[in-house]
Amino acid sequence: MEILYLLIPLSVVLVFLIGLVFWWSLRSGQYDDLEGPGYRVLMDDDRPDSSGPPERRAAPENGGERPRN
Repeated sequence: MEILYLLIPLSVVLVFLIGLVFWWSLRSGQYDDLEGPGYRVLMDDDRPDSSGPPERRAAPENGGERPRN
């Protein structure tokens, strides 16, 4: 029974601390945009960067000559 003198104040302090952390998270905007990061992953642009060197293409089988008519 004497343990209640310790556990009740500790639980009240713990609830108070959890409330402070939750209040801080609300005030600092932690819950402002819950869906944005998920959409950013889906809309990721996978196109290659055009500022790099151009790709080399394989030479045609006829050695690059035009076919004669």
